[in-house]
Amino acid sequence: MGRYVIRRLLQMIPVFIGSTFLIFFMVYALGDPVAALFGDKAPDPATAARIRRELYLDRPLWEQYLHYMGQIFQGDFGTAFNGQPVTELMASAFPVTLRLTCVAIVIEIVVGITLGVISGLRRGRSIDSGVLVLTLIVISIPTFVTGYVLQYLFGVKWGWVRPTVSPSAPLNELILPGIVLALVSLAYVTRLSRTSIAENARADYVRTAVAKGLPRRRVTTRHLLRNSLIPVVTFIGTDIGALMGGAIVTERIFNIHGVGYQLYQGILRNNSPTVVGFVTILVIVFLLANLLVDLLYAVLDPRIRYA
Repeated sequence: MGRYVIRRLLQMIPVFIGSTFLIFFMVYALGDPVAALFGDKAPDPATAARIRRELYLDRPLWEQYLHYMGQIFQGDFGTAFNGQPVTELMASAFPVTLRLTCVAIVIEIVVGITLGVISGLRRGRSIDSGVLVLTLIVISIPTFVTGYVLQYLFGVKWGWVRPTVSPSAPLNELILPGIVLALVSLAYVTRLSRTSIAENARADYVRTAVAKGLPRRRVTTRHLLRNSLIPVVTFIGTDIGALMGGAIVTERIFNIHGVGYQLYQGILRNNSPTVVGFVTILVIVFLLANLLVDLLYAVLDPRIRYA
C-alpha cells in the first residue's frame, strides 16, 4: 500500500504541472492583466511597461509560469488587483466553501444512497418508478432555478431560514444552500446506487448468503451494500472538487463569499492572479480526492489489493 501511494503521488506531479500550465496559459496568454487593471482607461505606455516588468509579464510565457510556480512553492500566490494578497482571499473563502461542500456531500451520501438502496431492492415496483422520475426531474431543472425557488419559498414566503447567508456563514445557514448544491449530484448518486444494488442483488454471493440463513439486513449492509458502493464512491470522490469549484451559482444566489464568489469576481474583472491561484488549489483538491477514492476501494472490497 505504501509503495502504491508513493507511486500515485509521483504520478500526480506531471498531472499537476500540465493542468496548472494549461490554466496559466489560458488566463495570461488570452487576456491582458495590465489592461484589466486599468479598466476602461488606457494606461500610460511607460506605466504599463513598468507594471508588466514588475509582474514579470514582459518575459516569455514559460518563464512567467516557472516564476509563478516558484512563488507558489514559497507560499506566495501573488496579489489581487485590489492590493490584497491572494492567500488572504483564500483564507476567507475556502473555509466557507469547505463547510458548504461538507453539507452538500453529507446530504448527497445519506439521501442519495438511501433512496438508491430502497429503489434497487424494489426494482420494477412503484417506489422504484417514482424515484427514477423524481431524479430525472431534479437533473432536468437548472441549479439557478432550484436555488431561486427554494430561496423564495423557505426564505422569503415562509421565513423558515435566512434568504441570504451572513458573512460568517454559520453551519445552520448553509443547510438550504447545501441542499441546492447537492440536488443534481444527489440524483446521480441515487441512480448509481440503484443500478449497482439491482445488479449485485442477483449475484452468487448474495444468493449464498441468503441460503445460509443470514438476516436480510445483514446481507444488505455487510455484503450487498459494500460491493455496490464502488461506483458511487468514485462519483462522490470526483464530485468533491466539482462542488467546490462549481458552487458559483449557489454562492451567488445566497450571497456566500466563498470560492465560487471569488472566482466569479476574478473572471468578471479579469483578475488573473485570483483566478489562477484559486484554480490551482482546486486542481490539488481534485488530485487528492481521486487518490482517496482509490484507497477506499480496498476498504470496500477486500479482493482489491495494491502492489
